[in-house]
Amino acid sequence: MPALTTYTTTIHPDWVDYNGHLRDAFYLLIFSYATDALMDTLGLDSENREASGHSLFTLELHLNYLHEVKLGAEVEVRTQLIDHDAKRLHLYHSLHLTSDEKELAGNEQMLLHVDLAGPQATPFTEATLQRLTAITAEQTDLPVPALLGRVIGIKKAPIKP
Repeated sequence: MPALTTYTTTIHPDWVDYNGHLRDAFYLLIFSYATDALMDTLGLDSENREASGHSLFTLELHLNYLHEVKLGAEVEVRTQLIDHDAKRLHLYHSLHLTSDEKELAGNEQMLLHVDLAGPQATPFTEATLQRLTAITAEQTDLPVPALLGRVIGIKKAPIKP
């Protein structure tokens, strides 16, 4: 199974900055909408949230800007489930032109399943775990994303004596 196409959109004029390309914050907006669509796929949609009082919270994310995205571009987000446990989901979103394989941006996320009454972490339901396991198993043939697990920092040259 290929990565899931979780969100498709056209770049709007109010999303473009003074440099003529997609403003940095709107990359994250696009990835956030893709996460919402993934939640729907997993059965964690608005109806489920209202009935269960559970949702997903973002614990951490990393966003890599690889290529400019211009006004009017048709883009899509492809989502790969990396791993999960009883309460957490690790995923990777990649942004592409709808007509191209080149990755324009990458977004790694760690999400936590939360009981909103606490709020506190709570295990996924068995049905959600089954969906997560099935999708993860179907994506085992996908390559590990090149930007997965990156750490931000400036590499220092060794100090010479």
